[in-house]
Amino acid sequence: MPGKYDDAPLPFTSTAPLPTRKQTLSNSNGRTPTLKRGKTLTRPERHVAPVPLIAPPTNHFSSSNNNSPLPENKKFGNLDWWILWCYATTWWAPPVILRWFGIKEKQSRQAWREKITLCWIAILLGGIVGFVTMGLQKALCPNGGNAGHLYERLGENNLTLSVSGYVFNISTSKTQETVDFYALSKQMPGQDITNLFTRSAADYPQCTATAKYASMGYCSNSTTTSTTTTSGSLPSCPLTKPGDSTYSTLVIQNTSKIEGYSWEQVAALKNYLVIDGVVLNMSPYIQANPTAIAGDEVDTAIRQVLDNQATSGKDATRLFYHRKVMEDSIPCMQARYAAGRIDKVAPGCFVASLFLYTSLGVILGVVLVRFAMACIFNWFMSAKLVRPPRDLARTAISPAVMPEGANLSIHNKTGTAPWSSANPSGARKLKNGKVINGNGLLNSSSTTLVNNQNSEPLISLAKIGAELFTVCLVTCYSEGADSVKGTIDSIASTNYSDSRKLIWVVCDGMITGHGEKISTPDICVSLMDADPRFGNPMPMGYIAVGSGAKRENRAMVYAGHYVSKNGHRTPTIIVVKCGMPAEARDKKPGNRGKRDSQLILMKFFSNVTYNDRMSPLDFDIFRKVQTLMGVTPDYFETCLMVDADTKIYPDSLRYLVNCMHQDNMIMGVCGETRIANKRQSWVTAIQVYEYFISHHHVKAFESVFGGVTCLPGCFSMYRIKARKDTDNDWVPILVKPEIVSEYSQSEVHTLHQKNLLLLGEDRFLSTIMLRTFPRRKNIFLPQAKCRTVAPDTFSVLLSQRRRWINSTVHNLMELVRVRNLCGTFCFSMQFVVFMDLVGTVVLPVAICLTGALIINSIIDPPNSFQEAIPLMLLGAVLGLPAILILITTRKVIYVAWMVCYLIALPIWNFVLPVYSFWHFDDFSWGETRRVEGEIRSKGHDDKTAVFDGTTVPLRRWEDWEKSRLRKLRRDEKKRREMEKQFGAGFHGDNDGLGLGPTPRAAWTRSDYESDSGSVFGSEEDVWGAEIGGYNEHNPAFPPPPIALSTQYHHHHNYDDSGGETLGMDEMAAILDSGFDDPPPPLPQSSFKTNNNIPSPLHRHQHDFQSNGGGGYFDGYGMKTPNMPTSANSVSSSIESRPQSSGHAKKRSGGVNNQQAKKYGPLGPLADDDTGWGGDFKGRKL
Repeated sequence: MPGKYDDAPLPFTSTAPLPTRKQTLSNSNGRTPTLKRGKTLTRPERHVAPVPLIAPPTNHFSSSNNNSPLPENKKFGNLDWWILWCYATTWWAPPVILRWFGIKEKQSRQAWREKITLCWIAILLGGIVGFVTMGLQKALCPNGGNAGHLYERLGENNLTLSVSGYVFNISTSKTQETVDFYALSKQMPGQDITNLFTRSAADYPQCTATAKYASMGYCSNSTTTSTTTTSGSLPSCPLTKPGDSTYSTLVIQNTSKIEGYSWEQVAALKNYLVIDGVVLNMSPYIQANPTAIAGDEVDTAIRQVLDNQATSGKDATRLFYHRKVMEDSIPCMQARYAAGRIDKVAPGCFVASLFLYTSLGVILGVVLVRFAMACIFNWFMSAKLVRPPRDLARTAISPAVMPEGANLSIHNKTGTAPWSSANPSGARKLKNGKVINGNGLLNSSSTTLVNNQNSEPLISLAKIGAELFTVCLVTCYSEGADSVKGTIDSIASTNYSDSRKLIWVVCDGMITGHGEKISTPDICVSLMDADPRFGNPMPMGYIAVGSGAKRENRAMVYAGHYVSKNGHRTPTIIVVKCGMPAEARDKKPGNRGKRDSQLILMKFFSNVTYNDRMSPLDFDIFRKVQTLMGVTPDYFETCLMVDADTKIYPDSLRYLVNCMHQDNMIMGVCGETRIANKRQSWVTAIQVYEYFISHHHVKAFESVFGGVTCLPGCFSMYRIKARKDTDNDWVPILVKPEIVSEYSQSEVHTLHQKNLLLLGEDRFLSTIMLRTFPRRKNIFLPQAKCRTVAPDTFSVLLSQRRRWINSTVHNLMELVRVRNLCGTFCFSMQFVVFMDLVGTVVLPVAICLTGALIINSIIDPPNSFQEAIPLMLLGAVLGLPAILILITTRKVIYVAWMVCYLIALPIWNFVLPVYSFWHFDDFSWGETRRVEGEIRSKGHDDKTAVFDGTTVPLRRWEDWEKSRLRKLRRDEKKRREMEKQFGAGFHGDNDGLGLGPTPRAAWTRSDYESDSGSVFGSEEDVWGAEIGGYNEHNPAFPPPPIALSTQYHHHHNYDDSGGETLGMDEMAAILDSGFDDPPPPLPQSSFKTNNNIPSPLHRHQHDFQSNGGGGYFDGYGMKTPNMPTSANSVSSSIESRPQSSGHAKKRSGGVNNQQAKKYGPLGPLADDDTGWGGDFKGRKL
């Protein structure tokens, strides 16, 4: 496949500047190499890996280096802007005062300052929301938004009239002989009566022009000279000159309000027009000048507006501002003919109303869109995701190939892992010239490869099938037997093939739960049917999540099968974190937290994916997983994470895997979590509706964008690695080094980082996955369901929600900064995250405003649509989810659960958030589960930190495998020497099955697991103590099951019967020397055994039945002769294999019947010094 890895990126771990590297130009299809313009040219910062959230690397790049892809570290010395802001906010609390109040540690004081700053920000945001909701309208529009403090609408209030545009109250007026104010008010309240008052030219100094509009008389009884034509008449003026004395005489009061007119009223009134917002009553002018005046531009304009705009608002503003003469007439006309103003909304009221309606549109739109999209996803989109996969006949990259060409070399041109067979059909030639047999169907006591796990870079997906290899991680802390057994049994009982799932249990320390008689690790191990070939495990070291002495830990790996109630035998490993020897007297030896339990799995698969350096624990898990599953761990593609108090439904695992099949871009998927103890107490009752709506409403809507912000740790599946769309390479997802490294951080310095890491590991993992892969998807699958036990007391609920709320706030603060999430502007996941963040912070204020709104609505019901808008929003926010519940579940009982939730709204939206915000700096786990004898601590400073390095060796798989083979040879040679010195039968002369004179598993652990007495050099013995003292390929036990489809082999004419396997020395030689071009196949080795009897070992110990003649019956009921030791080479056939698969492969450790008396604890004895047959000629190590 030329060109496949031409431009594979290499991992960058150095602190030196990145080398300048030009883009590699492809010359495929015979075309001229061209540079394709992409997004990296327009916005290169969006295609650079995000800076880690925790402990970002120090910027070692020069400021003059403009080619650096890493952003500059914006810090001032050792203080960044956030720390400076915290000190500025809490300037009034110096360290001395904080010490007086018991906050003595420096980190605790810093955490307290950050808490105060965050609470201040929450109060500020809450105040802004409260002001916008309740105070903005009153501040900008004090009198209700109708500008009532400025205007009084014409015709609204009786007993009012207007003079020169101002409203007068006539309720106490005296009736005049010539004027009846009450009759005029009754005719039209607020109408203009200015023409009834006597006026003169001196009253209007603005009118100096000679045109009629300014020079004509005012009243017919006026003593001034009148210029009125004979064709018109002036109005009579029965009242005296307008003024305070006249108003007092008439007993009318000026309200100081302006008479307001609407545009419709102006259009309906005859001889009324508007100039610049002022309503003019031109009736006196038209009455005095009924015909047009030649040469008078103003007269022409007036008549044009009155005649041509009779049905409109008669706005003459634009016309009068068109020419200079008419513009000069505006002040005079507005002073002489003013009757009022257009009743327009005040600017403040307009802004308030605009904001109110905009908020209504945005919030109601978001609520409706979320509701609609959640329904669409639940009804249509999710149904497509659970369909069985198709197109499994296509050829794709093999799981044995490492991603991004990580293992490409001159000797490995396909990039396959070192544990895969490099040449499945031919002999091998070592670089030192020696030739060994190389059949790829390896399954012997000294080899690692099983079941024809070939090294071809491509594989037919039909070989794997529709069921991906899935590891089911169960994290335990202090749960009881019922919880642990229920969880494991629900996983084992799923309708998912046992050969495709592995139950991986991690016990977080040697802990006994409150009220329990035995420890949680003892409970877990007692549930498993242990595989006797592994014996009792020894503690293996690994680098844990912790600081100081807690960074190093040890764990024991138990391997076997879990037998469910419905008969499933599921491969199971149990990792028990037992702690270092110095922790033996601690209350919680080995405890490192749930995140460390998850990272044991994540680091293991990351090391397997990249063939990175493994710890002793990783190598031990590798061997046991491979033996239980029949494939190496790199075949696993998905990981289901389940808490130890969760029970999954039988179809859930299959649905989740089908979802992963349907879309390669899906990197995480969660199912619906339901409450198992709904009716246990009022605390569980108020959680039912909240659990349901958080999944079917919130997560269903987020799934449309592919951006579920939190995959619950109690029931979520992650993709370990994904094939690219072209099926030619792997993309590590969960095990990507950047994700593993960031998730495993333990050194934190700010409160924000502590809340990310120490509270809510599940949300933090979802956050860093979305930051690392913003274009991939986290979704919710409603068809996959589980049940979990919810807190049943308020104290436990308070502790749980404190962690959840604080974790939500801090993780959303990081997600809102991810710019390239799905969507754009208001229709983007980033906008949704921002609204969720603000909504979470202002929850206390929101519930207070809700209560005030309900109370005000009861006291003063809304009288207009505008006043009812807040109630409409409240009804939409609370009512639409209720409708969603009814149409989704079709169960009316959920309405009752919703009522319970609504009654408890003050608890959800006020008590829990306020308590959580004030405990931002509390990092204790709380009282979710209590440990016997545990003393809670806040954990800011680790004063016992005396750790200055690690003693855990990290080596590649090849190195560990060579040490394992050397250890087997050393132990075998020791055993032979001891038997020569002390006689046969010494040192565990038994058959390893519990049928001989010594206990069942005596052979599994060598008494010489320490290398101090080895006959070899110290350079070969140094790692012996780090390798388990068992031989998983002991010929007395059946080989690993055939996990891959045999149809694929037959289709490709691979012969999987009768194959010869490599010996232990051969495998060591391969690992030491590497391969050269293979020569023609050599004849088969001559150390075959003729004693290939069927295996007497069934998978379960009670399947062996004792026989009176010293023999026993195997799983087929076949009588087997008495075998005094475990060294007989036996068949590898087991019950899970089809009868037509042929006889089992011969083992390299076989001996003939004459040698049957010479056996040891690790295998057969022989006369040669290798212990693997007299004809063996392999190179010694």
